[in-house]
Amino acid sequence: MTLLTNPIFQTLAVIGLGLVAFVAEWLPVDLTALVIAIALMVLGLVSPEEGISGFGNTATITVMAMFILSAGISRTGVIQLVRDFLLRWGGRKASRQIFVLGMIVGPITAFINNTAVVAVFLPIVEEWSKKQKISPSKLLIPMSYATILGGLLTLVGTSTNILASGIAKELGYEEFTLFQFTKLGIIVFAIGITYITFVAPYLLPARKGEADLLGDDYGLNDYVSEVVIPARSSLIGQTLRSSRIQRKFDVDVLELIRSGTHFAQPLGNKMLLAGDILLVRGGKEDLLRIRDERGLEIVPHVKFGQKEMEAELSSNEEGIAEVLILSNSRLSGATLKGLRFRQRYNATVLAIRRGQELLRERLGTVPLRFGDLLLVQGPRDSIVGLQTSRELLVLEQRDIETLRQDKALVAIAIIAGVVLVAAFGIFPIMVSALAGVILMVITGCLKPGELYGAVRWDIIFLLSGLIPLGIAMKESGTTEWLANHLLSVGGGLSGYGLLLMF
Repeated sequence: MTLLTNPIFQTLAVIGLGLVAFVAEWLPVDLTALVIAIALMVLGLVSPEEGISGFGNTATITVMAMFILSAGISRTGVIQLVRDFLLRWGGRKASRQIFVLGMIVGPITAFINNTAVVAVFLPIVEEWSKKQKISPSKLLIPMSYATILGGLLTLVGTSTNILASGIAKELGYEEFTLFQFTKLGIIVFAIGITYITFVAPYLLPARKGEADLLGDDYGLNDYVSEVVIPARSSLIGQTLRSSRIQRKFDVDVLELIRSGTHFAQPLGNKMLLAGDILLVRGGKEDLLRIRDERGLEIVPHVKFGQKEMEAELSSNEEGIAEVLILSNSRLSGATLKGLRFRQRYNATVLAIRRGQELLRERLGTVPLRFGDLLLVQGPRDSIVGLQTSRELLVLEQRDIETLRQDKALVAIAIIAGVVLVAAFGIFPIMVSALAGVILMVITGCLKPGELYGAVRWDIIFLLSGLIPLGIAMKESGTTEWLANHLLSVGGGLSGYGLLLMF
């Protein structure tokens, strides 16, 4: 047997290349996991049945069910009920704010998926930060750590806990009970909360300014202008769509003003007349080109103040909002032009914030990435519609009308039932969680069509693709080979020493 055909070498090679691919992010993590599973099947390290066994694994099914249960809690407004407590007791000192925030979100994430919790609290914390005139990063980063620490309190707190329980069962041990490591989890949670409460305020940078208005925060004063269509303009008699000015030039028409009446999106079929005023987003060079080629007049010396900018971009019918590209979004890697974003969502992207970088030009050709913040403007109904998208997260508090608050107590009862049934060992956590999913639909906490959007499919495919790797390691002898070498290195260490080594 040559080295290249040795199953142990092949398995280690797949592991090594997989780790490099995860770190380098050549592909999304879920696709990388699927490539690993396919490679194991092609090399014959696992059978085809074993290669897809991850999709039917109890851990994968349980994680999927918990995503849906978390969505039921979020859609009924249960988490929003605690925001008044946060605002009332948060105080003005950073340490107190972090402590109160951590003590609220931590215990919640012991039972609810942390993605759903963060999605609800993000706009609350952002608004709170602006009112307190502090950088949101001072609170958002500690909130993220608090949700991770809270996930250590129970079996269902994180997907990795559930996966470890499933692997323990496959190895011949008993599954973890719901509160098996809660005692240790409480200690770790207490130490972590203490650290981020008293140390984090001094270590975390103030990454964003203290602007109170979105327009000012994105520096749009010089990028939003008014242009007038004079009687000599070649645009008269054309619709906005047929004129193709938004395709030829890097501009977006946000609003049309005619005789004092404001017309909101969609504007594509609106006939342009002499005297119309267009509120447009665009740079100076593009505005000058439009003036020369289409005979428009740029309103001279228009410089919006903060309040004027907010008033121009939002009204009773129009609104602006920040929208976050989620990790599992199909928008990642695509461009606004390729997506036909304006037509799909009936909203216009004014600017893109990518970390410390601010993009305001040639937005249509910029490939979107996970974590990008889009500043969008459009009808308020369109902003509400974005809140229901599985691709995006609107960073503003969810409208009451979009929540089923009359079902809040029902959702709490279902979650409590799932936890109690699993805690007393009546049924395994997978069975109780699946039963809870069905009850969420039957009781109206969730609509059937919302089930698929509630699941983080990237996590499901990630788990499903990596579970066969464990099978390959066991059947190829890689697990035993690694154990023997680790034993030769740390065989004389105590249990604590081995834990520290790992």
